[in-house]
Amino acid sequence: MEQTLSDNAVLPAIGGIERARREIGPWIDETPLVRSELLSRALEAEIWVKNETVGPIASFKLRGALTHLVRAADLKGAVTSSTGNHGQGVAYGARLLGVPAHIFLPERNNPVKRAMIEAFGATLHEVGEDIDAAKAAARAFAVQQGLEFVDDGESRDMMDGAGTVGLECAERLEAIDRIFVPMGAATLFTGVATAVKALQPGCRAVAVQAKGAPAMVESFHARKAVEAPIDTVADGLACRIPAARALAGLIALADDAMTVSDETMLGAVRSIAECAHVLVEPAGAAALAGAWARREEIRGETVVLILSGANIPHDVLTRAFAGPPLFTLEEAAAKGAG
Repeated sequence: MEQTLSDNAVLPAIGGIERARREIGPWIDETPLVRSELLSRALEAEIWVKNETVGPIASFKLRGALTHLVRAADLKGAVTSSTGNHGQGVAYGARLLGVPAHIFLPERNNPVKRAMIEAFGATLHEVGEDIDAAKAAARAFAVQQGLEFVDDGESRDMMDGAGTVGLECAERLEAIDRIFVPMGAATLFTGVATAVKALQPGCRAVAVQAKGAPAMVESFHARKAVEAPIDTVADGLACRIPAARALAGLIALADDAMTVSDETMLGAVRSIAECAHVLVEPAGAAALAGAWARREEIRGETVVLILSGANIPHDVLTRAFAGPPLFTLEEAAAKGAG
């Protein structure tokens, strides 16, 4: 597949990502990039965590949503579909810019994310059995109302904004060998990989998706769009129908695309809390889950894990801490530093 599939599939570039940083800079601070001693010992590598849970919506999603809205011409209001974090980003961004927002969620959704969307003043619509059904309803509503539709997966502006995560990593840390990026629609992955590879061409970019929502990973390996059903605790990684632009970015930029089980992500939630002292949702733990699965390959490398969000419901948090971690504190401490 060519990097540019059509006019609608042109991928982001470093210049657009750098411009996005300037555009959203008045509202969004740089997030921490910190070496974790215990994770480094456990994986026998230099493990750095990029903590995107620090911010008003506890997710990286505000970066892309705000970039899209700031760049939109004659913005009267915003509409989007979401499993939650992207909806929060659009709702919060619209509030910053003083316009209304309508957020379409699947009927079964994350109660923490739903509550935050309502708290940010958006009008909530709960429609359809999954994110793609909600997207169809949201797109029709946006056309009917004459409002801006913010498409997670097709918006290059969103990819530029998400790419600022990778820009910060590549500027702050030299000689990154590998970066693990959680993947739902692949907006974050495409932006991050674009930025990191522009500044550090030798860095390998790995996309990590839920085994229960494998559409993008299967599409990557098939080199064409493949639909797949969704059955995962990681609602932030849900994607049934691959978006053309995001899939083009994944194919062009990924060195590896892999899936991890719900049980591994839940174990990673606990391990990140215990070893890195950060609370994440299962999607936010996917990067560690992926690195753990590749621990033999990454031994001795400098590795960045993107912790993409922290909006975890109580029942999922309870389930994570009732189960085993990927490794115990004692096991991590006993290993040599990377």
